[in-house]
Amino acid sequence: MGPNANAHNGGSRPKISALYLYPVKSCRGIALQEAQLDEYGIAHDREWMLVSPDGRFLTQREHPGMALITPELRPDALVLTAPGMPPLPLPLQGPLQKEAQARRRRVCIWRDEVGALDEGEGAAAWVSALLGVRCRLVRRPPGPEFARRVPAPYAVSPGGDRVGFADGFPLLLLSQASLEDLNARLSEPVEMERFRPNVVVSGCGPYEEDTWRAIAVGGITLHAVKPCARCTIPTVDPGTGERDPRGEPLRTLARYRRGPDGKVYLGQNLVHVPKRGTLRVGETVEILEIREEGLG
Repeated sequence: MGPNANAHNGGSRPKISALYLYPVKSCRGIALQEAQLDEYGIAHDREWMLVSPDGRFLTQREHPGMALITPELRPDALVLTAPGMPPLPLPLQGPLQKEAQARRRRVCIWRDEVGALDEGEGAAAWVSALLGVRCRLVRRPPGPEFARRVPAPYAVSPGGDRVGFADGFPLLLLSQASLEDLNARLSEPVEMERFRPNVVVSGCGPYEEDTWRAIAVGGITLHAVKPCARCTIPTVDPGTGERDPRGEPLRTLARYRRGPDGKVYLGQNLVHVPKRGTLRVGETVEILEIREEGLG
C-alpha cells in the first residue's frame, strides 16, 4: 500500500458533505443523508434509462430537456414529474416480477449490449411527449442476470465489478473545494448538480481528490480507479434544461483541467469494496493511499 495521505492535508481528515442518487440516467438527482450500497453502487442509482426505439441509450448530451425530469423515490414506487406533465408512477415491485419475461428487450449503452425491462407504453408515451422524440423507459433487471461490468483494467474485485446504467463506474466523487475553485474562475457560478457526483467531500484542498488512490468511509473502501472525463452535460442548466451558449463551465475547465490525452477531467470514478454497506453525510474520510501521477 502506498503512503498514507492524511499527512498530505496537514493531518486533518475530509468528510462526506453530500450524497446523491440518480434513479434515471441523465435525469435529476435526489439528495440523501445516507446511502445504501449494493453491487452496482448506491441502491437504485441509474436503475432506469431512456432509450431510442432501437434501444440505444439517451442522455442530456443529445436531449438537455432530460434535466427537467425529477424523480421521487417512495417505498413502493419511483415517481417522475416534469413541467406540464402529470406524475408518472413506476412500481418498484409487482408488475416488474410478474411481467418480466414479456417486457425483456436488449439495449445498448456505449459498447455494451445488455438486457433490460421495458416499463411499458404509458411510460414511453410520457417520456416521448416530454422530449418531443420517440423513446422508451427501461429498467435494469433484478439479480445477477444483469452482467454489465466495470472495464477490466479498472476492476478491483476478483472476477470483476458490476455497474448499472452509469457511464462506466458505480460511484463518482467530487470535492466541494474543486467546485469552489472552478466557480472562482467563472463569471457565473454553477451548481454541484451539473457534475452529477454520488459522493461530495469537504475539508480537503481543490483537486486533492486527484491524488487519492483509495479512501475508506464507514468500513467501505472506495478505490479511485479513473479520473472522470467530462462531456457536455455540465453545460446544461439543471433548472432550465438549456445548454449554455458559451459552453460554460466546460470552456473554463478546459483551460486548466485538460489531461495529456486532450480530455477535460474533474472528479474521480470509484469502485467500492465490500459491495454492501452504508455511506452517511458527516462521516470522516480516511485516505488510505495516494498517487503521484497527473490527472490524465
